[in-house]
Amino acid sequence: MKTWLITGASRGMGRVWAEAALLRGDNVAAIARTTTDFKELSARFGDKILPLAMDVSHPEQVAAGVAQAHQHFGQLDIVINNAGYPLVATIEEASDDEIRALYDTNILGTVRVIRAVLPILRKQGHGHIIGVSSTLALQSMPLIGFYASSKWAFEAIHESLALEVAPFGLKVSIIEPGAYATDFGGPQSGKHGTAMPEYAPVREHVFGMMRTMQRAEPAATADAVLKLVDAEQPPLRLILGSEGVPHAHQVYARRLAEWDAWEEVSASAQGQSTTAAGH
Repeated sequence: MKTWLITGASRGMGRVWAEAALLRGDNVAAIARTTTDFKELSARFGDKILPLAMDVSHPEQVAAGVAQAHQHFGQLDIVINNAGYPLVATIEEASDDEIRALYDTNILGTVRVIRAVLPILRKQGHGHIIGVSSTLALQSMPLIGFYASSKWAFEAIHESLALEVAPFGLKVSIIEPGAYATDFGGPQSGKHGTAMPEYAPVREHVFGMMRTMQRAEPAATADAVLKLVDAEQPPLRLILGSEGVPHAHQVYARRLAEWDAWEEVSASAQGQSTTAAGH
């Protein structure tokens, strides 16, 4: 039996994973900004679930929530950082405050949870930290550049983390979901910048594309995540959805072709190599 701590667990994929863990007999500290959405799970699973109200943008709430979860269950085996939201705006449209708020949740909120759980996991000598990213970390698109940038930073942080905590026996994975039929980006989970008329054609093109986009079934992710947490040697990255891996091949094929085409110019910028001591 394992104990999970899941942020952003009240709906969407976080809810799917919380229920999947509970159904197989695991414990879950289910975290969201409010606990009202956990009433049905609490009625079904009793003390196997610990609903916690926590806003990851408030450091004191993160510290208290993680401590309460650990005290209640006695251990933490799987920590899933799933809290986050998109900011829909062109680069010119988003305000400084909107960008700061996005990063406060998507990046600093994640780091706060990691910092809170690491002393517990190090003392245990085991644990699996999982960060929920997006296939937008492979390639950005119009109107979602700031959200995508938060996921690019998110993945860099988790890559470094994986190397830093491996000597303690800890595991780190990044989940990269494609497009799923959740309310992500809706009124409850997304924010929009102030639209400028100059970008109306871009907005209409992107929104039109999104209206016809095929979206995968969130419930179908449960088995994949259970396999990930049960793996002896889990991957650093796991794409969810059938379109993600082919998309990754296309993205990197284009990048490699462009890098190769400019390789002579790249090499010409080398100059005379020295060691670090030579600077």
